[in-house]
Amino acid sequence: MPDHKSTDWREQYPFTSRWFERDNLRMHYLDEGKGQPVVMVHGNPTWSFYYRNLVLALRETHRCIVPDHIGCGLSDKPDDEKYPYTVERRVEDLEALLDKLRIERGVTFIVHDWGGMIGLAAAVRRPMRVAKIVVLNTAAFLLPKGKRFPLRLRVLHGRNRITEFAVRGLNLFSWPATWMATAKGLPKAVKAGLMAPYDSWTNRIATLRFVQDIPTRPRHRSYAFTKWVDDNLASLSDKPMLICWGLRDFVFDEFFLNEWKQRFPNARVHSYADAGHYILEDERDTVVPLISDFVKQRAVE
Repeated sequence: MPDHKSTDWREQYPFTSRWFERDNLRMHYLDEGKGQPVVMVHGNPTWSFYYRNLVLALRETHRCIVPDHIGCGLSDKPDDEKYPYTVERRVEDLEALLDKLRIERGVTFIVHDWGGMIGLAAAVRRPMRVAKIVVLNTAAFLLPKGKRFPLRLRVLHGRNRITEFAVRGLNLFSWPATWMATAKGLPKAVKAGLMAPYDSWTNRIATLRFVQDIPTRPRHRSYAFTKWVDDNLASLSDKPMLICWGLRDFVFDEFFLNEWKQRFPNARVHSYADAGHYILEDERDTVVPLISDFVKQRAVE
């Protein structure tokens, strides 16, 4: 295990980088260990670094595949002319990677933030791949009834010069997340690691496009696709599911948790009153072993 007191984030990310090229763009991913596959899908503004402790806990017994979405982490960060930055395209990227790696069955999907929609859309499209699901402060459905789109995200949703300057110029997304998304605070090295790929105007494009791709109305370009996932999510109801939830999350709050409980009443649920959105940071010592045990339990075929 890494030294969590170190100030160098690279010491906490002792993995071999791998690359998958699609449409002249390189997607970075981890492929650590052997055994049944575990696919970890990150959201915004994180990257594969967020799953580092889970990879370390599982790679002795499982094959851990952790992609960085295009525009994120160590993957290429193209402009809008070279990449559409839509959720549907991200699902296609993930499916293409899994096809290339010949990951066809027995997958445990671990999803967080917008990775819930991406990972579980891929699962819904090919449920034969899926063995288990781990849900971490995320959604794979439209806004739950009674939940309003958070104001802090709403101000960044429109495409205009102000939001471009705020997020891409002033870094007012990945930097604030290092204290807004955690209830217990983060060590300097972890803050540095989470922000490391997003160090310039060019490299912050995805952190803004992710927010702008959230469908808040039927006219939005990603609404039809996310509505289809919402409508078909029940096709995964036979898969064992573990839900670990930080209750101090101002976006993915109890409205979302209750929606998961309603849709998947047989899921195992663990909620944490003193954890925020970055639950793998706030409750690392509790949640990582819990997920590890769940993943290692023999699934019923």
